[in-house]
Amino acid sequence: MTSFALVLETNNLTGGNADHARAATTLERLLVRMREQTRPLRSLAELVITHDGLPAGARAHLDAIAGLPIHWVELAADVDYYQAKNRGFDATDADVVAFADGDCWPEPGWLEALLAPFADLAVKVVAGRTTYRTDVLGTAASTIDFMYFDSPLGAGCTRNFYANNVAFRRAVFGAYRYASHDMYRGHCQVLGTRLHQAGIPVTFVPAARTIHRFPDRLDELIKLRLLRGEDTIEMTPHLVRTYLPAAAPLGNLGPVMPLAVLAARFAFSVRAIGRQDMPAARGVRWAGVVGAIAGLSLVDAAGTLARGLGWRPASRSSAAANVTLSYHRDGDHLAAA
Repeated sequence: MTSFALVLETNNLTGGNADHARAATTLERLLVRMREQTRPLRSLAELVITHDGLPAGARAHLDAIAGLPIHWVELAADVDYYQAKNRGFDATDADVVAFADGDCWPEPGWLEALLAPFADLAVKVVAGRTTYRTDVLGTAASTIDFMYFDSPLGAGCTRNFYANNVAFRRAVFGAYRYASHDMYRGHCQVLGTRLHQAGIPVTFVPAARTIHRFPDRLDELIKLRLLRGEDTIEMTPHLVRTYLPAAAPLGNLGPVMPLAVLAARFAFSVRAIGRQDMPAARGVRWAGVVGAIAGLSLVDAAGTLARGLGWRPASRSSAAANVTLSYHRDGDHLAAA
């Protein structure tokens, strides 16, 4: 019988100068929500949570909230988001390991839908759908940050996935796992290209939906966009090698190719409106979503251009992967900067 594990990292709960008490409160809200899952957490063989030193009392309280013993894996404060995913996986023994984030809010049927395809032994990787909230800004940002492209490797498969909503058979993740890159959040996209090149299909299950929260403050939302733009410089060569190798020589033209990728992404984003299980966007709402896509894309482009010219406005002298933002508000809305 197939055994399942769930790995939650708390890297995203360390931003905004959060102390352990604030991180524990935010994690408690998530675990309370997880108790509403149609597939109970207690059906899992293992629940692993990585952390940077939550006190024993807080961990015991969270064990009681979850309704099952949590395997707590303490990491050094400088372990980044994707390294935490890898370390969490290493702490499991289950046949299938699912990954979620401490700053996402899964729909009640999320876990059941994400794990159900593994009843077929041919299924190796399953990706769910991640979006932001359903207002104009959330709809626009979802078309940019959470795209899914059909894969030639099989019907109902996607070329890409996101680390906050994916599950792997143990042998697959053990062989490929997340590599180190000089990016904020592009590592899962690179892993998607590696799986594609290896001929490993990723089954896409839109019903396995989770809602990613926005950063708590407007200034952090802008920083997020600049980071996304910076990531485009590092990610473009991987995308070109996998999907458009004939264009590889253009990679020597500085930020030209990454900016072209952003231009193509804008077109795909506009096309994606109304295709991501979000509320219909017509008339004024459609125009608002397109305007928001354009505005967000311009900030991204500023980050891309800056990094292409040797300046990193968002990550600055830090390694981009070590940048943390604040995701703690009890309600998905932006406070004033």
